[in-house]
Amino acid sequence: MKADAVIIAPVVTEKGTLVGEKSNQVVFRVRPQARKEAIRGAVEELFKVTVVKVHTCNFLGKKRSRGRIIGHKPDWKKAYVTLKAGDKIEFFEGV
Repeated sequence: MKADAVIIAPVVTEKGTLVGEKSNQVVFRVRPQARKEAIRGAVEELFKVTVVKVHTCNFLGKKRSRGRIIGHKPDWKKAYVTLKAGDKIEFFEGV
């Protein structure tokens, strides 16, 4: 898989920023088929940082109903990427 095909988007939430400040981690939404080695390689290639550890969490898509029609949101995966001390990824540098 290409590096830009593995990582979908950064997850910018209160919990994500707290984890980033506390233990030098960054949270990404990744493809459900992505393995830890692919996530590590993609982050190192795209952001030019050193990855120490990758922790992943799978989430089941929720059921959504609109009247009588019941749909299903897709399953997704979140990756907590621990960076080497001193490395940093800034998503909002100019803000």
